[in-house]
Amino acid sequence: MSRTHELLADLVGMDTTSLTSNLTIVAYIERLFDAHDIPHSRVLSPDGTQANLLARVGPDVAGGVVLSGHLDCVPVTGQPWSRDPFTLTEDDGRFYGRGTSDMKGFIASALAALPRMAAAPLDRPVLFVLTYDEEIGTVGAPSAVQGLLAGYPRPSAVIIGEPSSMEVVTAHKGVRAFRVVVDGLDGHSSQPQRAANAIAALTRLATFIDDLADEHRTAAADPRFDPPYTTFNLATIEGGQAINIVPRHAELTFEYRAVPADDSTAILDAVGAVAREQVLPRLRRETGVGDLRIESLATVRAMAAETDGAAEALARSLTGYDGPGRTVPFGTDGGHFQAAGLSTVVTGPGSIEQAHTPDEWIEIDQLAACDVFIGRVIDHLSATTEDPGGG
Repeated sequence: MSRTHELLADLVGMDTTSLTSNLTIVAYIERLFDAHDIPHSRVLSPDGTQANLLARVGPDVAGGVVLSGHLDCVPVTGQPWSRDPFTLTEDDGRFYGRGTSDMKGFIASALAALPRMAAAPLDRPVLFVLTYDEEIGTVGAPSAVQGLLAGYPRPSAVIIGEPSSMEVVTAHKGVRAFRVVVDGLDGHSSQPQRAANAIAALTRLATFIDDLADEHRTAAADPRFDPPYTTFNLATIEGGQAINIVPRHAELTFEYRAVPADDSTAILDAVGAVAREQVLPRLRRETGVGDLRIESLATVRAMAAETDGAAEALARSLTGYDGPGRTVPFGTDGGHFQAAGLSTVVTGPGSIEQAHTPDEWIEIDQLAACDVFIGRVIDHLSATTEDPGGG
């Protein structure tokens, strides 16, 4: 049994479902760092139940490489698993278990290399950035990036180990998710002029969002993506009590997934302007009563392809991947690193097609390829020759 296999079994055995405290797995990894005298630090969530974990292997100098992954995984509730999702099992060249592909396989491979990292004559450091609650909107990433920039030497490249079949992913869409809450005034349906209809207000805003979807669909901003435009989803709507009561309260959830070329904040500003200037005045027109608020549920920053990006050059050099830079439809923590001015790329073992599914699995050969890749990162940072990553 390889060290990567052993560590993956341990990591899969810990239930790190999003919103569940991850302090157990953080403490487990800290013990691995401590065994090699590797300095590390936590960045706690506001309520203290979650933590990002950062570490530095090697000298405290700029120009290192970040290996980043998220510690949480999605729930298994309601999925038809044929085996225990929190026990790693091997079958026909695959490892099965929740998080094997997304993305404990990458983390296990990186941690398995700790003895080699600690013994290597590193000229520049390997930096670990392990985040919490990525699956519900890259929640931990902003504070993790802040902690990296505040307490560690600035890296030349960031590798996000999300499943990409060890190919080089250079761009993905961003995701913004929101809840709209409308409070009006209830009343008898025969006297609507004495009430403020929350559902009517909410549907006006929903129609505007749907019209935005049509506008972006015809724009087709980026042919590298499928679909090649910013998408919108009106996800849930709730409200009302009975057919003869004007509804006082209603809620809507929606999201949009913006291509990197679109201004994600401008989209929200447009929705907010219509809410303030059109929807809310109409809600209050008869009674003067009404309120509307838009609450942010998740923010996943888009990641754009970089011109002559150091991280892409490094990943290509070390993996041998010579195809076009890939785009993917899912989000990652990578956009937060890139927004902080750090060259970032996504390269990791496994396929997104297996992520989040019952009987999630990763090919053992993919883990072996990742082990080789991590070894080359170590050799790259130990070399004194020209840096192919531009650092």
